[in-house]
Amino acid sequence: MTDLRSLEQRELFIRRHIGPGPDERQRMLDAVGAGSIDELVAKAVPDAIRLEDAELSLGEPMREHEVLAELRELAGRNTVLKSFIGLGYTGTITPPVIRRNVLEDPSWYTAYTPYQPEISQGRLEALLNFQTMVSDLTGMELANASLLDEATAAAEAMAMCRRVSRADGEVFLVDADCHPQTIAVVETRARPLGIDVRSFRPGEDEVGDDVYGVLLQYPGSGGEVRDLRGLAAECNERGILVTVAADLLALVLLTPPGEWGADVVVGSTQRFGVPMMFGGPHAAYMATKEDHKRALPGRLVGVSVDRAGRQAFRLALQTREQHIRREKATSNICTSQVLLAIVAAMYATYHGPEGLRTIAERVHRLTALLVARLRDADVDVPTGAFFDTVTVHVPDQAARVLEAAVAAGYNLRPVDDDHVGITFDETTTREDVEALAAVFGVAADPAGLDGDVPGGIPVDLRRTSEILTHPVFSAHRSETEMLRYLRRLSDRDVALDRSMIPLGSCTMKLNATAEMEPITWPAFADLHPFVPLDQAEGLLELIGELEDQLAEITGYARVSVQPNAGSQGEFAGLLAIRAYHEANGDGQRTVCLIPSSAHGTNAASAVMAGMEVKVVPCDEDGNVDVEALRGLVEEHDDTLAALMVTYPSTHGVYEQAIREICALVHQHGGQVYLDGANLNALVGVAKPGEFGSDVSHLNLHKTFCIPH
Repeated sequence: MTDLRSLEQRELFIRRHIGPGPDERQRMLDAVGAGSIDELVAKAVPDAIRLEDAELSLGEPMREHEVLAELRELAGRNTVLKSFIGLGYTGTITPPVIRRNVLEDPSWYTAYTPYQPEISQGRLEALLNFQTMVSDLTGMELANASLLDEATAAAEAMAMCRRVSRADGEVFLVDADCHPQTIAVVETRARPLGIDVRSFRPGEDEVGDDVYGVLLQYPGSGGEVRDLRGLAAECNERGILVTVAADLLALVLLTPPGEWGADVVVGSTQRFGVPMMFGGPHAAYMATKEDHKRALPGRLVGVSVDRAGRQAFRLALQTREQHIRREKATSNICTSQVLLAIVAAMYATYHGPEGLRTIAERVHRLTALLVARLRDADVDVPTGAFFDTVTVHVPDQAARVLEAAVAAGYNLRPVDDDHVGITFDETTTREDVEALAAVFGVAADPAGLDGDVPGGIPVDLRRTSEILTHPVFSAHRSETEMLRYLRRLSDRDVALDRSMIPLGSCTMKLNATAEMEPITWPAFADLHPFVPLDQAEGLLELIGELEDQLAEITGYARVSVQPNAGSQGEFAGLLAIRAYHEANGDGQRTVCLIPSSAHGTNAASAVMAGMEVKVVPCDEDGNVDVEALRGLVEEHDDTLAALMVTYPSTHGVYEQAIREICALVHQHGGQVYLDGANLNALVGVAKPGEFGSDVSHLNLHKTFCIPH
């Protein structure tokens, strides 16, 4: 009689989600001359690094329904209040037709990055819609097909402006009213590049002769809609490049930066139908002038023709191809938020110009109603012109107001002891206005809420130009038409719902539905990243468990899940190595050795981290030339910072000399950075942290369940 444990094992996740069955595995083993998987591993993986005990301390395996039950329990420990925190993250409503047929549809979320245009025409058209939407709303001539997040986009703009600026200075001015996370990322990225980042207040502080570029926030993080036209004109005249971080929904009503002198416009598309998801990922955008198109980081979708003369789409310019330039690359970004950029583009396609205006006007109107109620009751609202965000002055009462808001079911933004911030969004209602007024001790009058309430946008800053004029944004007004459009585009793609995609280290896999299902649960999707920590207990436990499990898998002491792309993980890891050397009094260690076979982002990341790249030759089999490496580490004994090595190697081999390679670098004072792109081939087999690596980034989408 079959025992219960055996029956349960048959239901385990592994049996449904590893495609080859026993017979197929045996045929593959026969083809390579191995009697078993253990024998194959023993032949391929060096004895010096192979784990003797392949078991990992990750807990017992679970069936799908058990995992979902545990996730529901963790989700239940989160407290989802209505968020008015702002700072670049707002509530939004994902149209159900887009949620189910894009965000939750494997024909979209299992597709690979559209490098191969012949199997990516649907996604490329959707991304062209994204670019068109961004160009229209920002008033710029062209836009890329998304970046990683708003803060990273601002940092990329800082570097881009330095490359194309004709000004002599090394100073980049950052608006003091930028979002704090943007300021932090810009400062971090500037340091190794030798860029002097300084805070300034537009209209109050002078722009010195040593400035090459400025970053402005529009509207400001605190809500103020400032007239920046004069400052932009001055910068334009002096050859100082102007970057504007702008809210796309605000640009529906505000004069776009492209009409008053911006050279680059960046921002987030999160509020266009993408849930806050505790901070991301969210597709950023970058738009610029035609003159700067070859300096634009990321990807640019272009319209072309195929061999039959039919319209076709392709990636016309892309940073991804800068692997050819290696250390001369201008950016290390090799991917973008394709899926979420498509959600944002389809949000604009679904609503069209009239729908976006209705949403923007409604958000602004509700904000104006609250401001009017507060001011009528002598509550000080110092924000002058505004769109959806205001700062309220409550002397010595900020803590009390924040506490009262939580009791009413709302999170407001703490500013200081005397001020709180409020940001409205698409989900805000008239009832919210009444409840928020009560939080400030003001009795709202529902019958008189509308009345003769003035708006917050000055007439001369009101947008007069049209938006979303391309027919695609007006052609799909009914859900049936939208559904058919989405299906038509997905039918022009090849994703894992219909075919294998053999793309090497990217290890594409059909993400299990049980793994994807929880991402749109409100308890995970609707959390603002800056909520009080006691409101995110379940999610924080989940993140902590992930960090611990990744540390167990890799053999490292600690893991951070902060970087949101492999390129950013590389950069963060190299900064950690630089900080390690500086802490040891070895600030002169800036040489980074990189094998000639490495992915192009390695060299680009090293340059961004302020390192000098030296190439290590490979032998005729493509492996690191150990003797050449020995000569280089001896030559740079006093200045060696790191070796960046991919393992298994880019050509798919477990190099036998990896322990020797790591030891050589350590003997000469360097650290080993192991590119984790191929971690999929190490899990349960070897631990980088135990065979000599010091730092890695882990491409979780290549090893675990995250859409590419």
